[in-house]
Amino acid sequence: MAEGPKKAIRRSTFMEVPYLSDPHRNLMVDLTSTVETRLDSQLLPCTLPENVRYFENQNGTSHATLYLRSGISSSPIDFLSGIWIHSELPTGGELNITSLAMYLNSSTDAPNFTMDLILSSPTSLILYLNLLPRKDLVLHPDYLNTFYQDTELETQRQLLDKIPEVRPYFSPSLYVRSLLSPTAIMVRIEAEAAERMEEIIREHVHPVAKEALRIWMDQCACVKREVSQTERDYLRKRDEVVKTNTIEADLASSLLRLFGPETADRVQAAIRAVYFST
Repeated sequence: MAEGPKKAIRRSTFMEVPYLSDPHRNLMVDLTSTVETRLDSQLLPCTLPENVRYFENQNGTSHATLYLRSGISSSPIDFLSGIWIHSELPTGGELNITSLAMYLNSSTDAPNFTMDLILSSPTSLILYLNLLPRKDLVLHPDYLNTFYQDTELETQRQLLDKIPEVRPYFSPSLYVRSLLSPTAIMVRIEAEAAERMEEIIREHVHPVAKEALRIWMDQCACVKREVSQTERDYLRKRDEVVKTNTIEADLASSLLRLFGPETADRVQAAIRAVYFST
């Protein structure tokens, strides 16, 4: 009985995103498909080994799929990253994490795109959606205006704020909070029923995330910006710090706890090979 589902999971891909409700799955598939349709010519194929594309823990209670595509040498795209993690909790519940991120390289100073959805139960969701700034907004008010004021990202954040079930969420990591833009969405959604959560994701989260992604592609990924060599050196150094902390702080503890040291080390090594290939 147990072996059948595992085999089925191994044949699945990141785009299938198992274990999730239809609205949650549709959100991830739509966003990933939108990026790949528009930016496919700028992305290399995913070359991760099979035991990194899909991995699980020894007792089969935690499963994950990792999806990474680097940008071609002439592209401003550094990489596209997607991951889903499913884990059966000792309490009898389930944890589902889905993430999508697009990072740019030092040929541009435009923000990166990051989105995480952490579903700790069918009625409890943490949403993190951010166009990650790569310059000091105090020293560069034009940057603030270009990417956050003029794009009206604040309007999207306010749309979610109006939903009764939405409350602000404050990450326990001060480092994570230091990376937030002024228009970042970091909220907890507590619904009375799973059906209501599905409705919120379908009717509210999905369109807000889709619009934020459109803004990122239109204003960040597909607009050439003049960046001096000094600025490129700064961006490269800053990006390396952010990527290192993403692996060592954000991913390392979760992978170790859910999958054990051997799998965690293997996956982190594969991520580093892509993150620091340029």
